Amino acid sequence: MSNHPEAASPSERYKAAALRSSDAKSYLGAFSRTFDFDLDDFQREACRSLQEGRGVLVAAPTGAGKTIVGEFAIYLALERGLKAFYTTPIKALSNQKFSELTAKYGAANVGLLTGDTTINGDAPVVVMTTEVLRNMLYADSDTLVDLGYVVMDEVHYLADRFRGAVWEEVIIHLPSEVQLASLSATVSNAEEFGAWLDTVRGDTDVIVSEHRPVPLWQHVMVGREIVDLFAGDTTFDEIAASPDGPAAEPGERRGAEPTAGFEVNPELLSMARAESQMNFRGRFGHGGRSPRRQGRQMDGRQREDRSSDEQRSAVRKASRPQVIASLDRQDLLPAITFIFSRAGCDAAVAQCAAAGLWLTTEREQQIIASRVDEASRDIPPEDLDVLGFWGWRDGLLRGLAAHHAGLLPTFKEVVETLFADGLVKAVFATETLALGVNMPARCVVLEKLDKFNGEAHVNITAGEYTQLTGRAGRRGIDVEGHAVVLWQPGTDPAAVAGLASRRTYPLNSSFRPTYNMSINLIAQFGRARAREILESSFAQFQADRSVVGLARQVRAREESLAGYATAMTCHLGDFTEYATLRRELGDAEKAASRSNARARKSLTQDSLTRLMPGDVLKVTGGRIPGYAVVLSADSQAREPRPSILTEDGQLRRISSYDVDGPVSAESWVKIPKSFNAKVPKSRRDLAAALRDAVRDGRPPARSARNEDFGRNRNVAEQERKIAGLRKALRAHPCHGCSEREDHARWSERWWKLRQETDGLVRQIQGRTNTIAKTFDRVCDLLSAYGYLEAKGGGHLAISTDGQRLRRIYGEKDLLISQAIRHGAISDLDAAELAAFASTLVYQAKREDRGLRPRMPSVSLEESVDIVVREWSRLEDLEEENKLPLTGEPELGLVWPMFKWAKGRHLQDVLNGTDLAAGDFVRWAKQVVDLLDQLAKIPGLEPRLARICREAIDLVRRGVVAYSNVA
Repeated sequence: MSNHPEAASPSERYKAAALRSSDAKSYLGAFSRTFDFDLDDFQREACRSLQEGRGVLVAAPTGAGKTIVGEFAIYLALERGLKAFYTTPIKALSNQKFSELTAKYGAANVGLLTGDTTINGDAPVVVMTTEVLRNMLYADSDTLVDLGYVVMDEVHYLADRFRGAVWEEVIIHLPSEVQLASLSATVSNAEEFGAWLDTVRGDTDVIVSEHRPVPLWQHVMVGREIVDLFAGDTTFDEIAASPDGPAAEPGERRGAEPTAGFEVNPELLSMARAESQMNFRGRFGHGGRSPRRQGRQMDGRQREDRSSDEQRSAVRKASRPQVIASLDRQDLLPAITFIFSRAGCDAAVAQCAAAGLWLTTEREQQIIASRVDEASRDIPPEDLDVLGFWGWRDGLLRGLAAHHAGLLPTFKEVVETLFADGLVKAVFATETLALGVNMPARCVVLEKLDKFNGEAHVNITAGEYTQLTGRAGRRGIDVEGHAVVLWQPGTDPAAVAGLASRRTYPLNSSFRPTYNMSINLIAQFGRARAREILESSFAQFQADRSVVGLARQVRAREESLAGYATAMTCHLGDFTEYATLRRELGDAEKAASRSNARARKSLTQDSLTRLMPGDVLKVTGGRIPGYAVVLSADSQAREPRPSILTEDGQLRRISSYDVDGPVSAESWVKIPKSFNAKVPKSRRDLAAALRDAVRDGRPPARSARNEDFGRNRNVAEQERKIAGLRKALRAHPCHGCSEREDHARWSERWWKLRQETDGLVRQIQGRTNTIAKTFDRVCDLLSAYGYLEAKGGGHLAISTDGQRLRRIYGEKDLLISQAIRHGAISDLDAAELAAFASTLVYQAKREDRGLRPRMPSVSLEESVDIVVREWSRLEDLEEENKLPLTGEPELGLVWPMFKWAKGRHLQDVLNGTDLAAGDFVRWAKQVVDLLDQLAKIPGLEPRLARICREAIDLVRRGVVAYSNVA
């Protein structure tokens, strides 16, 4: 492992000089001379490892220059007549890298493969998404011939819950002769990941650099004033590298104490205290007097001091235009402001434009206008309005732009290039920008330190903070970078300091065997070998390592248990036996109590379901005690809540919580057919009839029921068991021991520790061979479906249907295969097929999921019926086999995709939906990707393959077809 040195000894300097001398005569020397700057030590060390035939894992901060190592792998491949693949997690980064490498090595030497785009795929250097390489490996593609190097950029993506497994699949399956250059953000367990790479890939060197080439300073913007977060001249590097730095875990929010080793700016702490005091006074400080009256009782100097203090603490948050204007005045542009909302990013641009902000010169505006018009030349004019083109163009001319997943890919590419060229000065972005796209800035602004994760608002972690702020500081342009957090009401400066002073980002595997992965492994290696391969995953490697620590804890606890057992030894008898009787008695008494409570609640609910309109009952609990008449029954509900009218004419609903136990009708009144609960007179008349019935003691309309509201039949048995345990306890020899309660306390400690230890043992058992066990369950399910067939000797063969599944990649791989198997696409035309494919790739937001819409055609309705039925069956089998559940088919994109495939304008397609144009384009490209997979499935009818290709042509048009490179 290598770290950036603070200072080198004479011997270390001599060794470094000798290495540089030898480098000058090697591939590395020739490569380094292609740059107009010296390579950093960590870059040289990593490049030497590749040159000497070893793999490398390079973990370094954003902007440190990790990609130099990847480029050296490409250089080596070209010099040695081999191929090199450069893999990225997202298409945008693939496009960006393709452009850079094409400019450096020429269009003839560089290709691009991103699923829906193929450019010069047989070139010696090919940039691709990681999924494309995974698919090549499973298909045993000829493109893999002469492959010498694979660069895995942003390899820490293998922690991604949905797509991370692909990285591990590639690492495991790459031919052994291929050298791997893995490039990662700074992670706290690089050595662990490197050890796994060494295990599965052979010699792998781990090179870690904590050094940022451009120092990063931390600030808080209070109002329009930018205040240093830390007291003194403290940079990000110094904080993170300090041995006295804080030891908070990733994402831990610290209290209001200064960060250990580095003092939080006292001015910020003072502001936070003043704000807290003012809020307290605002809530509780007036003692019942009005603020105006209290103010009159203060002398002038007190009012002046408090006014000054409150103005200081009640800082009004700066608006977005004010923030950008402040950054501009202090020469901190270009800046990226992270806003965890697409709508917020678009609104920020509109707000700055409405405030009259112009960040560009006339000459810059001319260049921007020329580039924007050139980039949009092929976009159909009728689509410009729905794409928000004119507002987007106006923002760019001002030097402002949004960047998020809902933006048209073409627009995003223009924003990225204009920002990189210094023409756009302020970008408002979601956190996806921090994951790969190369857009460094002089300053990064965080509006908030929490975000919505799809389920709840959560605090960002220290790792996320590092990723976001890592964009600040452009190497070779800025002498320093700046991270700015906006002051919000309730901001805790110490908590901000806790985030800023940690760079821990643990890399944890998200690997699990999928249906497609499992069947491909079996096809290539057989079940036994496939099982061994899966056991070599990073996920299992981490699980096995954690078992070592758990086993150590178990041994320590077993020693303590032995001590506790000695302490509870009784001279009169076996105290362990006596303690067991005590626990059994306690458990039996608790169970009886719970059983009685459940039985009483069940009987109460049952009595509520038996009530009928007109029944008069006495409500004895809750907030509405007294007599009431039942208006409507609720006999089918799981938790019955019949509606009632009280004696004073109020409408209410009652539940089991409003009564003390089972209820029955005490009287009865007739409810007129003309009764309307919304009419006050009707309620008053019925309430009067209710009071008369109660006063007259009118009997119920039905004879009194004789339901048994007593305890259920198990109660007697429970009481007999409890009585028997009590008798056995009193008869035990240890019951008469004078030290009985001391022994009992030690016994209780022993019992609790025994439970904890048994829990650890279960964890160990659960983590041993976990991946292989999941694989076995996947195989069982595939066998049940007939994708795998048993052969002699316990071997499995791939059926015809299984061969189809091998070529279907995606989260719903097995569901897609089942849909085809049962004829879901057999009777569809091209437009219907495109719409149907959308149900298998689209993922709606949780709040957008509603009732099933009517389908555009009868054939499509039948196809959707098939896929929904197959999904329901699959989900049942997955639950039975304890496997992750396949997502439900989503129907929200069916109509937009059908209209688009029918040739409708984008405006018509998006009308009545919440889809942004960029989102629609993104989903449309995924539909194209799936249709392309289906067209290439082995054994598919030629007619269906032709319809798939027709559907691709219908979808890939207009804004979906147009993009600079993808």
